[in-house]
Amino acid sequence: MKDRINWAIPILVLGATIISFSGVWVKWSHVSSMTSAFYRVAFGGLFLALASLIRSELRWPGGRQLTLVLMCSFFFTLDLWLYHYSINRVGPGLGTILPNFQVFILTAAGIIFLNETARVTFLIAIPTAIAGLVIIVGIDWGHLDEAYKMGVYAGLAAAVCYAGFLLSLRKLQSYETGASFFYILMLVSLISALFLGTQIHFSGDTFSLPGFQSLFSLLALGFFSQFFGWILIANALPRTRASISGLILLLQPALAFVWDVLLFDRLMSLTSWLGVSLVLIAIYIGTSRPSVSHKRG
Repeated sequence: MKDRINWAIPILVLGATIISFSGVWVKWSHVSSMTSAFYRVAFGGLFLALASLIRSELRWPGGRQLTLVLMCSFFFTLDLWLYHYSINRVGPGLGTILPNFQVFILTAAGIIFLNETARVTFLIAIPTAIAGLVIIVGIDWGHLDEAYKMGVYAGLAAAVCYAGFLLSLRKLQSYETGASFFYILMLVSLISALFLGTQIHFSGDTFSLPGFQSLFSLLALGFFSQFFGWILIANALPRTRASISGLILLLQPALAFVWDVLLFDRLMSLTSWLGVSLVLIAIYIGTSRPSVSHKRG
C-alpha cells in the first residue's frame, strides 16, 4: 500500500501540472470562448470514447443516470464557457484562480443544506481569499477596463457553475452502475459538446479555425486538459491523503500564473504575488477536509 501511495503523489503532481496549461492552450487557440470550450469537450470526449471502447464500457445509460448526466453536462457547459471567457479577458493566471473559489461555495452549501459545522478556519479563509483577490485585481476597481471586469465576473460565475458540476458529478458517481470515470466523463464531455455546438450554431459563432496553431492548441486542450490530466488526477486522488492532495492540486492555479507571466508577459509586482499567495492559502484551507472539490483546470 505504501508503494502505491508513493507512486500516486508524482502521478498527481504530473496531472496537476498538465492541467495547469489549460489557459495557455485556450489563449493560443485564438478562437472565441465558446469555440474553444466546444473543441475541448469534443476532442476530449472522443479520446474518452476511445478509452471506453477499449475497456468495453460503451453502453446506453439508464434513465436516471442520463438525467443526472444532462444536469452535470449543463453545469459543465456553462462552467467551461465562463472559464474560457475569463481566461481571454484576464489571462490564464487569474482566469484559473477565480473558478477555484468553488471550494467556498461547496463548503457553504454543506453548512446551509447538510448541517455541516462551520469551521473557524473556513470563516478565516473567505476574507483571506477576498483580500488576496482585491490585491491581485487592484483596489481601484472603478478605473479598470470593462472587459477586464467582465472577465473577473465570468471567473466567479464559473466557480458557481463548477460547484454545481462537482455536486452533480458526485451524485452521478454514487450510483452503483459499475461505470468507470472514463465512461462518465465521456458522457458529460460529449453532451457538453452538443450543448456548446448548438449554441455556436444559433449564435452565429463559428466552428472554423484560423490555422494549424489553433488546431494543435485545441487538440492539446482536449487531450491533456479534458482527458489525460483528469484521468491521472482521478486515479491518484483515492490513493493520496486529502491534506497532501489538496496541497499538490494547488499547482494548477499556481503554475497557471507562472505560465501567464512567462508566456504572456503578465506584469506582476511583489504585491501581486502576495495576493496570489493569499488566495492559494485560502483555497488550501477551504479544501483541507474530505470534500468533492477539485482544482479548476
